[in-house]
Amino acid sequence: MAFGTSSKMFVATIEAILEGRALDVDGDTFKIALFNDTITAPDATVALASTAYGAGVWGANEVSDTTEWPVTGQALDSVTSAISGAVWTFDAADEVSDGTSATLADVRGCLIYSDTDAADSGLCFLSFGGANAVTDGTFTVSFSASGIATITV
Repeated sequence: MAFGTSSKMFVATIEAILEGRALDVDGDTFKIALFNDTITAPDATVALASTAYGAGVWGANEVSDTTEWPVTGQALDSVTSAISGAVWTFDAADEVSDGTSATLADVRGCLIYSDTDAADSGLCFLSFGGANAVTDGTFTVSFSASGIATITV
């Protein structure tokens, strides 16, 4: 199966956050790891352990460039967690490869996970809607103007 076209938050992670068992959205270091199209389509309803970097579908098929976009991903910059009215938003600055000579192929999506959490629990996965690549250049993940993830209550 393919990465798919959906971008979702993990239900088990939301539950764990609400119960105070996982992730500190205001204090953790979050990373973004890139994946190709040979993973099994991600599922937002998996158990918390299967949301983690290196577990479940996130255990293989990562796309990286040793120096420009490392294995385990890059730390998100300028992470924010804010509430406005009835909407909670998790956001960060667009993520750019470390340097200008990245070579990445068949990048279909990413996992955003907490590198602080002992289990490396995933917050969400984002589909890029198709194949993306760069050869000896800069790779940028541009997030939505409305944020990486939102919850409306």
